[in-house]
Amino acid sequence: MNYLVHLFLADDTPASLLGNMMGDFVKGRLDDTFPAGIRQGIELHRQVDAFAHDNPLYRRSKSRLDDSYGYFRGVLIDIFYDHFLAGNWHRYHPLPLEDFADRIYRLLDEHFALLPAGLQQVAPRMIEHNWLVSYREVETIGLVLRRIAARLRRPNPIGLGIAELYRHYAGLEADCDLFLVQAVEFARGWKGRGLREELSGE
Repeated sequence: MNYLVHLFLADDTPASLLGNMMGDFVKGRLDDTFPAGIRQGIELHRQVDAFAHDNPLYRRSKSRLDDSYGYFRGVLIDIFYDHFLAGNWHRYHPLPLEDFADRIYRLLDEHFALLPAGLQQVAPRMIEHNWLVSYREVETIGLVLRRIAARLRRPNPIGLGIAELYRHYAGLEADCDLFLVQAVEFARGWKGRGLREELSGE
C-alpha cells in the first residue's frame, strides 16, 4: 500500500520504478514474464517489505496504534509513512514531488500493457486523482482509509484509522523519519549485493 516509499527506495531507472510499483500485484516465484530490471525492482519491493516487518522503528509505529486494529495496524502504518514522506519530500529527494509523480504517471501510461491486471485497475485512478502528491493531505489519507475499508469483504476498523494518525502524529512522523534513513541504507546494500552477484554470474 505504500507506493511512494517503495518508489523512493527504487533505483532511478524506469525498470526499477515500474518493478517497485508492481510489487504488491505480483505473487509467487519470479520468472521471465518481466524483463530482468523489472524483476529486480519487484524483488527489491519484497525485500523492503521484509525489512520493514522486522524493523524496530516500524514495529514501534505499529505498537503506537490501538490494539483493536490488530493485523490492520501494518496497513495503516504503510499509508501513514507515505503521508509523511510526501509531506517532507523536499528533505529526501532533489526532484519536486510533483515532477517525480508526473514521471511515475508517464511510466505507468507508457508501459500500461506490461502492468499486472491489478495495477492496470489502480493506475488510471492514481493518475487521475494524483495520489502520490495528494498523500500530503491528511484529508486524503482519511479518504483512502475509508475506501480501503469499503473494498474489504469482512468488517474492519480501517476506515476509522485516521484518528490514530491524529492521535500519534508526532511520534509516527519521528519513527518514519528514522525508518527511512535505515531503509535507504538497507536498499542501497541490497542493490549492491545484487549487482555483485550479477557481475560474478552467481
